[in-house]
Amino acid sequence: MGLRVANLRLPVNESEADVLPRLAKILRIPPDEIESWRILRKSLDTRDKHQIQFVYNLEVSVADEAAVLRHAPGGVAIEPYLEEPFSLPDPGTEPLAYRPVIVGSGPGGLAAAYFLAAQGYRPLVLERGPAVSQRIRDVKQVDSGGPLAPESNYLFGEGGAGTFSDGKLTCRLTGPDVRRILELFAECKGKPGILYEHRPHLGSNRLPAVVKAWRQRIEAMGGEVRFQCKVEDLDWAEGRIRGLKTSSGYLRADVVVLAIGHSARDTYEMLYRRGVPIVPKPFQFGVRVEHPQELVNRVQYGSNRLEDRLGSADYSLVARGRHDLFTFCMCAGGYIIPSVSEPGYFCTNGMSLSRRDSVWANSGLVVTVPAEAFPSNHPLAGVELQRRYERLAYEAGRGEYLCPVQRAVDFLHNRKTGSLPRTSYPRGVVAARLAELVPPPVVEALHHGLPILDRKWQGRFLPDAVLAGPEARGSSPVRLLRDATTRLSPGIDGLYPVGEGAGYAGGIISAAVDGLRTAKAIIARFAPVH
Repeated sequence: MGLRVANLRLPVNESEADVLPRLAKILRIPPDEIESWRILRKSLDTRDKHQIQFVYNLEVSVADEAAVLRHAPGGVAIEPYLEEPFSLPDPGTEPLAYRPVIVGSGPGGLAAAYFLAAQGYRPLVLERGPAVSQRIRDVKQVDSGGPLAPESNYLFGEGGAGTFSDGKLTCRLTGPDVRRILELFAECKGKPGILYEHRPHLGSNRLPAVVKAWRQRIEAMGGEVRFQCKVEDLDWAEGRIRGLKTSSGYLRADVVVLAIGHSARDTYEMLYRRGVPIVPKPFQFGVRVEHPQELVNRVQYGSNRLEDRLGSADYSLVARGRHDLFTFCMCAGGYIIPSVSEPGYFCTNGMSLSRRDSVWANSGLVVTVPAEAFPSNHPLAGVELQRRYERLAYEAGRGEYLCPVQRAVDFLHNRKTGSLPRTSYPRGVVAARLAELVPPPVVEALHHGLPILDRKWQGRFLPDAVLAGPEARGSSPVRLLRDATTRLSPGIDGLYPVGEGAGYAGGIISAAVDGLRTAKAIIARFAPVH
């Protein structure tokens, strides 16, 4: 047992080293009577520009908890605290004829493979793209104007789409599974602060090393990763998985974890043909909005020059309406990138490096498109909707992956932008009418919501805002159905859909947690492979 101290506030000019004396003062005991303490959560309160503060939640161990609780002061919350420990189930008894196969090496697949490997199951990971070192070279080639590599890009390859999507580790989930995943990121060349920061961030330059270290741990525990091995067909009969047809040949398998990511459209089509239960799902669609980072700093920090101490400021905004417009994947000090996996289509995303030192700030500005707005009732109708507008964007970009852009004020006045604005997008931009490149619910939400966001920033949001788009890959447009208890695909024993691609996660950490929980289900049922 320990104590939880919530809402401890420190001025931004004080560091974490100042927490202990402040904590002792609040608890009304000498510092040496605090046996141990650690930060549970650290956030930044910027609402009062004259008094920007760090806000801490802490776990504290003291000898006489009862006395501290009796004399608890106002202004902070002090209560008993017992953290639920992380645990894995005991291995089951059902035999496995073959080692588990994980399809995809994104966070969901890596987490499933890691915990299976740790328990002696010797998992085999199949990744359609190359190792992250080759992937870095291919991504740089695209950014510099080179050709797209269909299996090695911002979406495909070791680490999945998350490797080059900024490295934000924010997650709404809580509990021991989330904590263990964050610990694993920290252990694999991450940083300790991600365990407690309110909006933990690693950066797209740091994540490749994390991904590689994670894979090496899996291999050291008996797992195997095969790169450039694409799953082309699923073999199942009489209600049970039997194997996989891959670009490298046929593999027998009695347990398959599908961690395919939300952009494996060809795999979705194969699964549909093979009769895997799949349904359409509402998903996020919108544009990127970009501002000078200096403007965002002044909006968030006021006249205080806190960038050197706190880094580039970020933001989170929402405009309520018939279709809520909200920011997503905000990249402070970041870049707009081509989130493209298929030749002939174009989509944007954002990223930033660990230092967040670009002069630009960008964010997704998206709407949750309901299934009734899809072109049909087909299970893959959301994919069809994505492709329709991504194709139009590719054509607007002259077939060269130029990014269609429009000043926000021009969008609201339904006029094409004249002089091209400067942006962070590396391959160049082209003026376009973005209302023609996104679905009607997005157009409606932008017209309604942009003035609201401008009022929230006291008239500073719109004048310098540049819209770029479309952004169509914010979440999966399909859900691969599964049983809530067994986590199995209905009617296909041995098939476990996980992560964003299966429609059960919305970010790096939630996808990894989903993979971990599926690994737990497999461990509890099956005995390790011998």
